Amino acid sequence: MKLIGMLDSPYVRRVAVSLTRLGIAFEHESVSVFRGMERFREINPVIKAPTLVTDDGVVLMESSLILDYVEFLKGPGEGLMPAEPAQRVRTLRLTGLALVACEKAVQIYYERNLRPADIQHAPWVERVSAQLKTACAELERELERQPLLADADIGQDGISIAVGWSFIQMAVPDQVSPADYPLLAQFSARAETLEIFKSLPMV
Repeated sequence: MKLIGMLDSPYVRRVAVSLTRLGIAFEHESVSVFRGMERFREINPVIKAPTLVTDDGVVLMESSLILDYVEFLKGPGEGLMPAEPAQRVRTLRLTGLALVACEKAVQIYYERNLRPADIQHAPWVERVSAQLKTACAELERELERQPLLADADIGQDGISIAVGWSFIQMAVPDQVSPADYPLLAQFSARAETLEIFKSLPMV
């Protein structure tokens, strides 16, 4: 099994940490969709990170779909998603909020770094920024209502939250302050001390 993509992508790192957490062996090839576009195209013609090449040579993409495949490989109750319905729906909610936060941070980063300054669209950035902050505020409320443990049994919700928060702080730190979301920041900081995170650093 081979994972293609840079760990500075929250989606690539989310898959890498999840595979490691589950003890699934994989080879990681760090290829940029920008600087290494031709190499990426050789592996996946649509140049999408993360890309997973299965042991059978099938090319998968999109982090959530890759992780759905991984959950299938592990079997019910053996993956990172709870089998019990109430726990599973909460995990899906937290994971979804974390992915929204990632998506909005990526959009802001691309707007700032790929689009020329004279054609950047301020109303769009304001809207996306509000969505990012709202997603973080919802996560903060969820952690206040029912804390998560950042330990060896961390699930998909915790992995997605921690990876997403670390990416936000790297890519658009002016958007979301740890002081405004202390539970989110503290949880993510604890998760980053786990060996599965330290072994797969963002940069």
